[in-house]
Amino acid sequence: MDNFQEFSDTTTNEVPVRGFLHRPTNSGAIPVPNLSTDGLVLTHGAGANCNVPLLVELANQFSAAGLIVLRCDLPFRQARPHGPPPRGSAERDQQGLRAAIASMRRQTSGRIFLSGHSYGGRQASMLAASEAGLVDRLLLLSYPLHPPQRPTELRTQHFPQLQTPAMFVHGTRDGFGSIDEMLSALNLIPAETELLPIASAGHELMTRRNRDEMPKNVVETFRLFAHEVGA
Repeated sequence: MDNFQEFSDTTTNEVPVRGFLHRPTNSGAIPVPNLSTDGLVLTHGAGANCNVPLLVELANQFSAAGLIVLRCDLPFRQARPHGPPPRGSAERDQQGLRAAIASMRRQTSGRIFLSGHSYGGRQASMLAASEAGLVDRLLLLSYPLHPPQRPTELRTQHFPQLQTPAMFVHGTRDGFGSIDEMLSALNLIPAETELLPIASAGHELMTRRNRDEMPKNVVETFRLFAHEVGA
């Protein structure tokens, strides 16, 4: 039995929120309402949508661990089912994340975490850097530090303004940035950070070999990070 349902929220004045809501379960089957549980907004990369296996599995694992998860499509993906974000879409996509956070706050009074894969993570970090205190923690999956084979074109201009504790999950074979490059970039962030390397993984993170353990490892490490930082 699936523990998620289709979700749509058009009550905001910015952009609609569309995706799937995963609620915590009791014994893995019955959704459990709990207004004080922590919430996670989870979104996708430039070439995908919120139904990619990585996000579905992470949402399932986080909800099994007691969180309520909103797995949602960014505005550019709501506008068209395929293709990369058009030029100039970043601001509207960040508005979409802001609206998703507002939707989550109507679901729970607990802490709110924001997560995204690749492009979605970059937009999440830029939004958090511009609005300190908007969310409690960031979970950034395969952060696209630079375009492949163009290591001088770093996407870190906003890192010195990032005041939200952030955990990065990165494959050791990710062409968008090596582990050493990521560690160096994290020194630019004044907030607490943690880097979780995923051995033998590329930008997609989840592989046939690690699909059983990797999502659980991410959830367990992030829960520990969220508990310890600022405690």
